[in-house]
Amino acid sequence: MTKVCPETEEKTLQEPVLTVSTDVSFASNHFPTYKLGPDNEIVDEPKEDQKGPSVKETVEEESQLLSDQHKRLSVRDLASKFDKKLAAAVSLADEAKLKEVASLEGHVMLKKLRDALEYMRGRTDGQNKEDVEKAISMVEALAVKLTQNEGELIQEKFEVKKLGNFLKQTSEDAKKLVNHEKSFACAEIESARAVVLRLGEAFEEQERSSKASRAQGPDVEKMVEEVQEARQIKRMHHPTKVMGMQHELHGLRSRIQEKYMNSVRLHQEIATIKRAEESKSCPFVLESTQSLGSCLKIRVNAPDNAIDLSNCSIQWYRAACETSRREAISGANQVVYAPEPFDVGRILQADILSNGHKVTVTTNGPINPEAGLQSRIDSLMKKSNSEFSVVISQMNGQDYASRSHVFTVGKTRIKLSRGWITKAREIYSTSMQLCGVRGNIKAPAKALFWQPRKSLTFTLTFESEQERNTAVALARKYAFDCNVTLLGPDD
Repeated sequence: MTKVCPETEEKTLQEPVLTVSTDVSFASNHFPTYKLGPDNEIVDEPKEDQKGPSVKETVEEESQLLSDQHKRLSVRDLASKFDKKLAAAVSLADEAKLKEVASLEGHVMLKKLRDALEYMRGRTDGQNKEDVEKAISMVEALAVKLTQNEGELIQEKFEVKKLGNFLKQTSEDAKKLVNHEKSFACAEIESARAVVLRLGEAFEEQERSSKASRAQGPDVEKMVEEVQEARQIKRMHHPTKVMGMQHELHGLRSRIQEKYMNSVRLHQEIATIKRAEESKSCPFVLESTQSLGSCLKIRVNAPDNAIDLSNCSIQWYRAACETSRREAISGANQVVYAPEPFDVGRILQADILSNGHKVTVTTNGPINPEAGLQSRIDSLMKKSNSEFSVVISQMNGQDYASRSHVFTVGKTRIKLSRGWITKAREIYSTSMQLCGVRGNIKAPAKALFWQPRKSLTFTLTFESEQERNTAVALARKYAFDCNVTLLGPDD
């Protein structure tokens, strides 16, 4: 709603200068103090007791401002305008009634005139008769025009009535709105007054507390100084006790750390002895070093044991520890498996199903990281793109004979190209997959599986195991920055 603010004009009041009477009383009964400056100029001394307005004066001033603002934002003028328009609509309705009466009288007069002319036409002939007929036609035209005017008058009356009803309803709405705004403004003024009063009370309380704290300030500061001095004296007289407690705590921590390391070593030895005892009776065993960059291989433990691994069903698993839940590695169902960076810090297991009996072989501990891999990744992270020399071993699951290609790992995408020819180039997305090779392929520790998009897969062989692991870890870090997780199929 638009609030109407009445216009105000500022007028300059010219008041005559009154003379001072002899019985006037001044604020002080002595001459003002002043000093003489250079060239005998009078320099008034500044007043010392100049304080700001009190809280009461501030409250009264704020209340007056709120009241003036309420008056300025009133909508009484708008309601009065609606009332004036309503009175004008009523006057228009009265004028329409008068026009209706005048129109009725005109019809009566025209009828009488037409009857008189008809009577005259029957008693005249010749030129006079034609004049009478012309007069009759003119009277009929006037009657038609009067009828048209009556139709317009009826329409105007309807519009005036409609406008009057509208203005009446609008006036009532304006009055309701005036009352609502008035009550709202009064409530706002009361709340503002209450806030100002609370602020005044808070200021007074703060002033009283500050005066009290200033009065007690020297005593409190003196007490603080005495307490600090007493603490310093106490520390000076008992230094050996504090130092002895510190040395004792240091010794306890070192002993606890030593016991913890001994317990971890004992647990590892017990687990190793347990696995060695189990491996004596187990027909299968894992070969190779259990670290990133190696290739784990299952072999038959006893040479006289006639077990053909090609007739056995194998499935590899990864787990956080021996007692935690295992996660099947999709596609890892061969005798060999090359750990990838995702397997670092986890235990690898393989279930071997032979002649209806299932045997599980487990690594001695978590897969260890490759030496120098993290520093290599940190150095490549400073570049925008990292290039690796690869050979395409398979494409869409079929053997593929090719020359050396360039596998480029960027911050937003991966590209496989050879010179100016680009085999694949895709940004990191949920449809992209990247992991170590899990199938039967030559040199699995140097190969990786890459699916840029659906219906297109590559098996790439790198120059070394570290190059393969660096490319996988680097691509996963960049993809994670793009809110994408690069894993293998069904991971």
